[in-house]
Amino acid sequence: MTRSPSHVPYLRVIRSPRYFPLWLGQLVSNLGDTLNYVAVVVLVFRLSHSGLAVSALVVAEIVPTLLLGPVAGVLIDRFDRKRLLITADLMRAALIVGLAFTHVVWGVYAISALLAAASTLFNPALQAVMPALLSEEERLAANSAAWSSGRLIQIVGASVAGGLISWAGTTPAFLANAASFAFSAAMITRLTIPRRDGSARRGGLGSWLEDAREGLAYARHDPFVVRLMPIQALTSLAVGATSALLVVLAARHLRIGADGFAWLIAAIGVGALLGPFLSNWWTKGRYLDVRLLFVPYIIRGVGDVALGLVVGLPWALVILFVYGLNTATGMVASQSILQTVIPDRVRGRVFTLLDVTWAAMRLVSLGLGGLLADRVGISAVYVLGGALLALAGILGLALLRRIPLHDPMTAR
Repeated sequence: MTRSPSHVPYLRVIRSPRYFPLWLGQLVSNLGDTLNYVAVVVLVFRLSHSGLAVSALVVAEIVPTLLLGPVAGVLIDRFDRKRLLITADLMRAALIVGLAFTHVVWGVYAISALLAAASTLFNPALQAVMPALLSEEERLAANSAAWSSGRLIQIVGASVAGGLISWAGTTPAFLANAASFAFSAAMITRLTIPRRDGSARRGGLGSWLEDAREGLAYARHDPFVVRLMPIQALTSLAVGATSALLVVLAARHLRIGADGFAWLIAAIGVGALLGPFLSNWWTKGRYLDVRLLFVPYIIRGVGDVALGLVVGLPWALVILFVYGLNTATGMVASQSILQTVIPDRVRGRVFTLLDVTWAAMRLVSLGLGGLLADRVGISAVYVLGGALLALAGILGLALLRRIPLHDPMTAR
């Protein structure tokens, strides 16, 4: 008899030798990523003295996902995923060392694009191996613990990054991130990931194209994925701009300075830290329910509309705390559901297809949101984005609520 998910303790999952090395490696890597995020933005601005140059950095990080996603999906489903994860981590470590000694903007862009390319391989592969490490009843607890501990380390890392960069410059932050990637690779070497049937297939270009077509065919014909794709596209269109332009909302609408903006970020962080634990308690660990995915969209959408209409730091803090709760709940539910319902043979291709869709619509959202903010006002961006996000949640419930969700291995 399988154990009820509601009775799977977080600490038991984290301490499991099947999962602990991965959890610890990603925790350290998250700290390095936080240091790197702050450092690279500071470096580009110091080199260019241009806000537009900082915006272009986002484009440099999105484009590789659009170009390489389909190739990455085939690689993840063809080859040994453990080796791919280790290789991607070591590539990123080497690239970050190069970034530490780069003093021209175009060099930062080039290295950032290569880092994004490696992450396009690493992130879907990481999601693809999770079901091989954890049982169905352990996945929500593991994803919740990973998300919340990651948010906690980001809060700590962001506070450390400012002081470190002010005192010693950006180079130590980059070197610390390189070391975190090397540590993550070392932890992954300790994992035991079962070898899959059909991995490391051979063949020429035609065979690769056939694999790519197989992934697209699965996405077109699976009743869950084919409905999820347009909903995710609409969601990315809704939140791409609002997520990126919070600093503009703080300055132009809420009329608060850097200290007030830091409080907004902290409110989101606290909500994101608590969200997975509250949702797991509320649902008793039964995560195969699309309401966990789409009800948070509706609540966050209403919150974004409210942010565009209200003025005042206290109300904004409350709204953004709820925003963080629902963002975390939706992300953890999405990861757990997709890890469970997508068959192993196409998991890499489906995850990268979702990533490509998200990145493409995020790019559109950033462009449209920036234009709308300058011509109409930042409040309009949040009201429109919130309305679209709530609509995505309503459509998701309408289209996917009656589709049964189950692990394809246990449904045989």
